[in-house]
This record gives sequence, C-alpha cells and structure tokens, in this order.
Amino acid sequence: MEMVNLCGACPPIERMDSSILGLKASRHLALSTNSIDKIGPLTGLSLETLSMGRNCLKRIENLEGVAPTLRQLWISYNSIEKLVGIEKAPGIRVLYASNNKIRDWLEIERLTALPDLEELLLAGNPLHSEAAAAGNLTAYRLEVLRRLPHLKKLDGIPIEVEEKEAARALPRL
Repeated sequence: MEMVNLCGACPPIERMDSSILGLKASRHLALSTNSIDKIGPLTGLSLETLSMGRNCLKRIENLEGVAPTLRQLWISYNSIEKLVGIEKAPGIRVLYASNNKIRDWLEIERLTALPDLEELLLAGNPLHSEAAAAGNLTAYRLEVLRRLPHLKKLDGIPIEVEEKEAARALPRL
C-alpha cells in the first residue's frame, strides 16, 4: 500500500488516533481537508509524504516517529504561526506551508535545521503577503535565500543563479 488517501472524509476526520499506526506499509498519508487539530503520534510508520493541508493545525508536532523517512510535509491552509517542531524531521526536502500565519523571520531561520530542504512554499503567509502588498517580493525572496541558500524552488518559482548571488551579497542581520 503506497498511498492512503483520507482527504475530505465525510464526516471529516477530527483527530489522528492510534488506528493510524496500522498503516505501516503506507509511504504517503493524505489527510488533507479534514478537521484535524493535532498531528498524532506516527511512530513505526515509514512515511515519505505527510499531507495535512486544510485542517485545523496550530503547531507542528510528533514528527520524530517518521523522521528517518519523511521527505515531504504538506501543511498549507492551517493556522500555524511557528515552525517549532520541524527540526524533529531534518530529512524534509519539500515543505508546503502556504496560507498559514507565519509572520516572523525567526520561523524561516528555524528551517536551517533542514539541510536537505529544496522546495519551500510560503505564499499566503503574513511574511509573504506583507512583502507583496509593499511591492517587495524580490527583497522577500532574497531574504529567504540568504537564510536558506540551498533552496531550489521558492513559492513555486525556481531559484535563479542571479538570485542566489544577490542573496549571498546581502549583509547578515
């Protein structure tokens, strides 16, 4: 069983309980578009992708159980303000965290704990939206790249060599 798709269940799933631990053969667990408010324990699973978009999450937790295998975390359209807990899964390569409540550069700094992170989606967060409203998306992209120079794609747009060079030239704050 490669993928377990429980997206948009009717009635919506409200919590992750221990029954999820029976999905040991699953590599992709899709729980998007439900009413889950907390990532439950995932110990013993070998997930490569955890899809939790469009739920009621307020924080990232319980990733240590899938840390050895987790490569993609999809948590867009939740209510996450802080990325504390992301460091428990340092093998993440793709993080979709758009349309949350991330507004502080400290939260982007936390992503330095993910040395393999290549693709990051932050559009729709206050950090991105405020830069867009001020016409400063270029400065926003460069600041993200200054902090995360190994990214290959940001907000769905591939990183250009010129952007990496410009970000490297920015002074450290």
